[in-house]
Amino acid sequence: MKKTIAILGSTGSIGTSTLNVIKKNLHQFKIEFLSADSNYKKLIKQAKIFKAKNVCINNKKYFEIIKKRLKGNGTHVYFGKTSLGKIISKKIDYTMSSIVGVAGLEPTIDAIKFSKVVAIANKEAIICGWNLLSKYKKIFKTKLLPIDSEHFSIMQLSKDCTDDDIEEIIITASGGPFLKTPIEKLKRVKPYQAIKHPNWNMGKKISVDSANLMNKVFELIEAHKLFKFNINKYKIIIHPQSYVHSIIRFKNGIIKMILHDTDMKIPISNTIFESKTKMSKIKNISSKKLSQLTFFEVDSKRYPAIKLIKKCLNGGSLAPTILNASNEELVSLFLNKKIKFTSIVKNLNKVLNNRDFGKYAKKTPKSINDIYVSDEWARLKTRSISVK
Repeated sequence: MKKTIAILGSTGSIGTSTLNVIKKNLHQFKIEFLSADSNYKKLIKQAKIFKAKNVCINNKKYFEIIKKRLKGNGTHVYFGKTSLGKIISKKIDYTMSSIVGVAGLEPTIDAIKFSKVVAIANKEAIICGWNLLSKYKKIFKTKLLPIDSEHFSIMQLSKDCTDDDIEEIIITASGGPFLKTPIEKLKRVKPYQAIKHPNWNMGKKISVDSANLMNKVFELIEAHKLFKFNINKYKIIIHPQSYVHSIIRFKNGIIKMILHDTDMKIPISNTIFESKTKMSKIKNISSKKLSQLTFFEVDSKRYPAIKLIKKCLNGGSLAPTILNASNEELVSLFLNKKIKFTSIVKNLNKVLNNRDFGKYAKKTPKSINDIYVSDEWARLKTRSISVK
């Protein structure tokens, strides 16, 4: 029997990688659902190649175009926030949740209700909505699998482990494009420089987050929510080559780490096939590269973002939501040349130190609306107080 698949955000990098993994073994799968925001041309192409049963475009103005071009293809076309429950008739096997930003939270919750397995590549859904995700995964008996290479590695390394077994959990960071840039020059770096990640081909926003280590701040928070290990056991270290994704030191003296090439198809493939299918066309890490791996401590003067971790985790249930929303606004301001690169973290501190922060951060969310209220406050406050 074919495994039924849905991909939320199929035209993005993770969605595309997921389809590339499936393409090599297409006879094993049935594509029940694909969704995209505005990239209708790519969505149409995907629907035809993979014979998708249903597609959904968020931007209504492309709805009729897609309907016309997929006429006779056997594909049902939807638009907007159409629930999976109104599209599929029974629970599907696997959903990839890869919609970028907090916009992916509601579709992820929806997917949990109608999927046996939900693979999550949307860190914002976990950071902002873990209270709700964990609640629904228990109700609907859905398995959640992290796709980010760091969390996928922690999941693999910590199987059958308790907190008492573990001494330290290390998440690696490449250091981004400014690893060796003199600190005094960071305030003058330009957006085009910040988005040139040395190892990964990523979107502009996540590339900026990597450049100042905000991505690792979020990854550590995400790991704390996904895995029930003591928060004080997590640590970030710089590993410029990006081949080692996570390291765990065990109390019995053993250290384990997971290495793989900088290709997201590896964790994706392993969650789809459950490590049972050999991947083709994946570059092996040569012995020469293995002999050149380096690791060193994070310099908090170069990467002041790491100081936000403790403040955020102690700030309340919705503190990560506020941090995420504020950061999205500030990265956008930087990319539009409205603020300096170094002003991103400075302004994040201003938001977290605002007198109204606790009012919005300490509330335990009972619904998506509670999350959106804090998200909106953070965005409005960030725009009003941000300085160059």
